Amino acid sequence: MIRLSELRYKEVINECTCKRLGCIEDLEFDEKCGQICAVIIPGQSRCFGLFGKEEEFIIPFRCIRQIGPDIVLVEVDEKAVLRT
Repeated sequence: MIRLSELRYKEVINECTCKRLGCIEDLEFDEKCGQICAVIIPGQSRCFGLFGKEEEFIIPFRCIRQIGPDIVLVEVDEKAVLRT
């Protein structure tokens, strides 16, 4: 079992493109059953972080392929999970 605090600092890598997406910042839960629906990864900051985040990735939990000691491997189409 893994704690939320441990999951938060793991880097997320897309297996399809071998690209680093960032670190998990938040989780989305299903209120009815208490299961994790998605992980939320913030995008790049605008103008040195002064104007907030430009975009974020909302990755469904079913797309997570493996959780390792340092990274989380996902298999996603980045355009489909990008929210601006």
